[in-house]
Amino acid sequence: MASRLQIEGDASVLLRVTHSNLKSFAADIRFSLQMSVEAVKDKLWKKCGTSVNSMRLELYDDCKNKLCDLRDDSRPLGFYSPVDGFRLHIIDLDPSSVTSGGWLEDTSLVEKYSISEDEYNKRSGTFRKFKEQMASQNPSEFRNKMSDDYMGDLCSNIKVGDRCEVDPGEKRGVVKYVGRAEALGPGFWIGVQYDEPLGKHDGIVKGTRYFQCPPLCGAMVRPDKVKVGDYPERDPFEEDEI
Repeated sequence: MASRLQIEGDASVLLRVTHSNLKSFAADIRFSLQMSVEAVKDKLWKKCGTSVNSMRLELYDDCKNKLCDLRDDSRPLGFYSPVDGFRLHIIDLDPSSVTSGGWLEDTSLVEKYSISEDEYNKRSGTFRKFKEQMASQNPSEFRNKMSDDYMGDLCSNIKVGDRCEVDPGEKRGVVKYVGRAEALGPGFWIGVQYDEPLGKHDGIVKGTRYFQCPPLCGAMVRPDKVKVGDYPERDPFEEDEI
Protein backbone atom coordinates (compact mmCIF):
# COMPACT_ATOMS: atom_id res chain seq x y z
CA MET A 1 0.00 0.00 0.00
CA ALA A 2 2.81 2.40 0.87
CA SER A 3 4.42 1.69 -2.50
CA ARG A 4 1.14 2.39 -4.34
CA LEU A 5 0.66 5.72 -2.52
CA GLN A 6 4.20 6.74 -3.36
CA ILE A 7 3.58 6.09 -7.07
CA GLU A 8 0.37 8.12 -7.00
CA GLY A 9 2.12 10.95 -5.21
CA ASP A 10 4.79 11.12 -7.91
CA ALA A 11 2.36 10.96 -10.85
CA SER A 12 2.72 13.68 -13.46
CA VAL A 13 1.28 14.64 -16.83
CA LEU A 14 2.74 16.31 -19.93
CA LEU A 15 0.37 18.97 -21.28
CA ARG A 16 0.52 21.22 -24.32
CA VAL A 17 0.05 24.81 -23.11
CA THR A 18 -1.39 27.60 -25.32
CA HIS A 19 -2.42 31.19 -24.65
CA SER A 20 -5.38 33.33 -25.74
CA ASN A 21 -3.25 36.42 -26.47
CA LEU A 22 0.08 34.92 -27.44
CA LYS A 23 -0.49 33.15 -30.72
CA SER A 24 3.12 32.01 -31.02
CA PHE A 25 3.25 30.69 -27.45
CA ALA A 26 3.04 26.92 -27.24
CA ALA A 27 4.98 24.74 -24.83
CA ASP A 28 4.96 21.18 -23.56
CA ILE A 29 5.08 21.41 -19.76
CA ARG A 30 5.05 18.62 -17.20
CA PHE A 31 2.87 19.08 -14.13
CA SER A 32 2.45 17.02 -10.99
CA LEU A 33 -1.11 15.75 -10.63
CA GLN A 34 -0.87 16.66 -6.95
CA MET A 35 -0.39 20.37 -7.74
CA SER A 36 -3.34 22.60 -6.96
CA VAL A 37 -4.84 24.55 -9.84
CA GLU A 38 -3.52 27.70 -8.16
CA ALA A 39 0.01 26.25 -8.16
CA VAL A 40 -0.39 25.37 -11.84
CA LYS A 41 -1.37 28.98 -12.57
CA ASP A 42 1.63 30.26 -10.62
CA LYS A 43 3.93 28.06 -12.67
CA LEU A 44 2.35 29.29 -15.90
CA TRP A 45 2.52 32.95 -14.83
CA LYS A 46 6.31 32.69 -14.72
CA LYS A 47 6.33 31.42 -18.29
CA CYS A 48 3.77 33.65 -20.02
CA GLY A 49 3.28 36.78 -17.90
CA THR A 50 -0.44 36.43 -17.18
CA SER A 51 -1.06 36.97 -13.47
CA VAL A 52 -2.63 34.21 -11.38
CA ASN A 53 -5.71 36.29 -10.57
CA SER A 54 -6.31 37.10 -14.25
CA MET A 55 -5.94 33.54 -15.51
CA ARG A 56 -8.64 31.07 -16.45
CA LEU A 57 -7.65 27.58 -17.53
CA GLU A 58 -9.43 25.33 -20.02
CA LEU A 59 -8.65 21.66 -20.59
CA TYR A 60 -8.88 20.12 -24.10
CA ASP A 61 -8.36 16.54 -25.17
CA ASP A 62 -6.07 15.45 -28.00
CA CYS A 63 -8.98 15.76 -30.46
CA LYS A 64 -9.37 19.49 -29.68
CA ASN A 65 -12.58 18.94 -27.71
CA LYS A 66 -13.05 21.15 -24.67
CA LEU A 67 -13.49 19.03 -21.57
CA CYS A 68 -13.85 21.52 -18.74
CA ASP A 69 -12.80 24.77 -17.05
CA LEU A 70 -10.41 24.46 -14.13
CA ARG A 71 -12.38 26.85 -11.93
CA ASP A 72 -11.56 25.61 -8.44
CA ASP A 73 -8.08 26.83 -7.53
CA SER A 74 -7.96 24.61 -4.44
CA ARG A 75 -8.47 21.30 -6.24
CA PRO A 76 -5.49 19.23 -7.43
CA LEU A 77 -4.86 19.08 -11.16
CA GLY A 78 -5.51 15.31 -11.06
CA PHE A 79 -9.14 15.95 -10.13
CA TYR A 80 -9.78 16.95 -13.76
CA SER A 81 -8.19 13.70 -15.08
CA PRO A 82 -5.76 15.12 -17.64
CA VAL A 83 -3.52 12.72 -19.56
CA ASP A 84 -0.37 13.16 -21.63
CA GLY A 85 -1.08 15.02 -24.86
CA PHE A 86 -4.05 17.02 -23.59
CA ARG A 87 -3.98 20.79 -24.02
CA LEU A 88 -4.18 23.37 -21.24
CA HIS A 89 -5.37 26.70 -22.66
CA ILE A 90 -4.75 29.97 -20.79
CA ILE A 91 -7.39 32.70 -21.02
CA ASP A 92 -6.06 36.12 -19.98
CA LEU A 93 -8.96 38.06 -18.43
CA ASP A 94 -7.04 41.32 -17.90
CA PRO A 95 -7.60 43.77 -20.80
CA SER A 96 -4.50 45.75 -19.74
CA SER A 97 -2.29 42.68 -19.42
CA VAL A 98 1.26 42.75 -20.77
CA THR A 99 0.20 39.94 -23.10
CA SER A 100 -2.55 41.97 -24.79
CA GLY A 101 -2.18 44.05 -27.94
CA GLY A 102 0.57 41.91 -29.42
CA TRP A 103 3.40 43.82 -27.69
CA LEU A 104 5.25 40.65 -26.70
CA GLU A 105 5.17 39.22 -30.22
CA ASP A 106 5.05 42.03 -32.80
CA THR A 107 8.19 44.15 -32.43
CA SER A 108 6.88 46.63 -35.01
CA LEU A 109 4.50 47.91 -32.31
CA VAL A 110 7.38 48.88 -30.03
CA GLU A 111 8.70 52.43 -30.38
CA LYS A 112 12.37 52.28 -31.35
CA TYR A 113 14.98 54.49 -29.73
CA SER A 114 16.89 56.60 -32.23
CA ILE A 115 19.76 59.06 -31.97
CA SER A 116 21.30 61.44 -34.48
CA GLU A 117 24.85 60.96 -35.77
CA ASP A 118 25.94 64.22 -34.13
CA GLU A 119 24.60 63.21 -30.72
CA TYR A 120 26.10 59.74 -31.01
CA ASN A 121 29.50 61.18 -31.93
CA LYS A 122 29.41 63.36 -28.80
CA ARG A 123 29.02 60.37 -26.53
CA SER A 124 31.97 58.74 -24.82
CA GLY A 125 32.29 55.03 -24.15
CA THR A 126 30.49 53.98 -27.33
CA PHE A 127 31.55 51.07 -29.52
CA ARG A 128 32.50 53.53 -32.26
CA LYS A 129 34.86 55.35 -29.88
CA PHE A 130 36.32 52.00 -28.84
CA LYS A 131 36.95 51.02 -32.46
CA GLU A 132 38.63 54.34 -33.17
CA GLN A 133 40.87 53.93 -30.14
CA MET A 134 41.83 50.41 -31.16
CA ALA A 135 42.43 51.54 -34.74
CA SER A 136 44.75 54.34 -33.60
CA GLN A 137 46.71 51.88 -31.46
CA ASN A 138 46.81 49.09 -34.06
CA PRO A 139 46.25 50.69 -37.47
CA SER A 140 47.51 47.70 -39.45
CA GLU A 141 45.04 45.35 -37.75
CA PHE A 142 42.07 47.54 -38.65
CA ARG A 143 43.23 48.58 -42.09
CA ASN A 144 41.15 45.96 -43.88
CA LYS A 145 38.11 46.47 -41.66
CA MET A 146 37.47 50.13 -42.54
CA SER A 147 36.63 51.55 -45.93
CA ASP A 148 38.74 54.17 -47.70
CA ASP A 149 35.85 56.62 -47.28
CA TYR A 150 35.62 56.15 -43.52
CA MET A 151 34.42 59.47 -41.98
CA GLY A 152 34.61 61.18 -45.37
CA ASP A 153 31.08 62.49 -44.90
CA LEU A 154 32.22 64.43 -41.83
CA CYS A 155 34.75 66.41 -43.91
CA SER A 156 32.21 68.22 -46.09
CA ASN A 157 32.24 71.33 -43.90
CA ILE A 158 35.92 71.26 -42.96
CA LYS A 159 38.33 73.22 -45.18
CA VAL A 160 42.01 74.06 -45.02
CA GLY A 161 42.36 77.41 -43.26
CA ASP A 162 39.33 76.99 -40.99
CA ARG A 163 39.73 77.84 -37.35
CA CYS A 164 38.91 74.82 -35.22
CA GLU A 165 38.72 73.25 -31.79
CA VAL A 166 39.83 69.66 -31.20
CA ASP A 167 38.56 67.25 -28.57
CA PRO A 168 39.48 66.05 -26.11
CA GLY A 169 41.00 69.07 -24.40
CA GLU A 170 39.37 71.84 -26.46
CA LYS A 171 42.70 72.55 -28.16
CA ARG A 172 42.43 75.38 -30.70
CA GLY A 173 44.21 75.81 -33.98
CA VAL A 174 43.82 75.96 -37.74
CA VAL A 175 43.03 73.21 -40.24
CA LYS A 176 46.08 72.50 -42.42
CA TYR A 177 45.13 69.26 -44.14
CA VAL A 178 41.94 67.38 -45.10
CA GLY A 179 42.19 63.99 -46.76
CA ARG A 180 43.45 60.43 -46.52
CA ALA A 181 46.61 59.40 -44.72
CA GLU A 182 47.53 55.85 -45.62
CA ALA A 183 50.32 55.73 -43.05
CA LEU A 184 47.75 56.23 -40.28
CA GLY A 185 44.98 53.99 -41.56
CA PRO A 186 42.01 53.92 -43.95
CA GLY A 187 39.59 56.81 -44.19
CA PHE A 188 39.86 60.56 -43.79
CA TRP A 189 42.05 62.56 -41.43
CA ILE A 190 42.34 66.21 -40.46
CA GLY A 191 45.74 67.86 -40.06
CA VAL A 192 45.72 70.61 -37.42
CA GLN A 193 48.28 73.21 -36.43
CA TYR A 194 47.64 74.02 -32.78
CA ASP A 195 48.06 77.54 -31.48
CA GLU A 196 50.28 76.17 -28.73
CA PRO A 197 52.84 73.33 -28.79
CA LEU A 198 50.30 70.67 -27.82
CA GLY A 199 50.89 68.42 -30.83
CA LYS A 200 53.29 65.62 -31.73
CA HIS A 201 55.10 66.76 -34.90
CA ASP A 202 55.62 69.49 -37.49
CA GLY A 203 53.32 68.01 -40.15
CA ILE A 204 55.44 64.96 -40.96
CA VAL A 205 53.89 61.64 -39.97
CA LYS A 206 55.78 58.38 -40.45
CA GLY A 207 58.03 59.93 -43.07
CA THR A 208 55.26 61.65 -45.06
CA ARG A 209 54.73 65.42 -44.94
CA TYR A 210 51.07 66.36 -44.93
CA PHE A 211 51.48 70.04 -44.01
CA GLN A 212 53.93 72.59 -42.61
CA CYS A 213 53.83 73.88 -39.03
CA PRO A 214 56.20 74.65 -36.11
CA PRO A 215 57.59 71.68 -34.17
CA LEU A 216 55.19 70.02 -31.70
CA CYS A 217 52.24 72.05 -33.01
CA GLY A 218 50.98 69.46 -35.51
CA ALA A 219 48.42 66.69 -35.07
CA MET A 220 46.47 64.32 -37.31
CA VAL A 221 43.02 63.53 -35.93
CA ARG A 222 39.78 61.99 -37.11
CA PRO A 223 37.10 64.39 -38.43
CA ASP A 224 34.69 63.64 -35.60
CA LYS A 225 37.15 65.18 -33.15
CA VAL A 226 37.21 68.52 -35.00
CA LYS A 227 34.73 71.40 -34.72
CA VAL A 228 35.22 74.33 -37.10
CA GLY A 229 33.88 77.83 -36.54
CA ASP A 230 34.65 80.99 -34.61
CA TYR A 231 37.45 79.71 -32.40
CA PRO A 232 39.91 82.62 -32.08
CA GLU A 233 43.33 82.12 -30.60
CA ARG A 234 43.10 82.29 -26.82
CA ASP A 235 44.71 85.18 -24.92
CA PRO A 236 47.02 83.52 -22.37
CA PHE A 237 46.33 86.39 -19.94
CA GLU A 238 42.54 86.55 -20.35
CA GLU A 239 41.84 84.64 -17.16
CA ASP A 240 44.40 86.53 -15.03
CA GLU A 241 43.10 88.79 -12.31
CA ILE A 242 43.27 92.52 -12.93
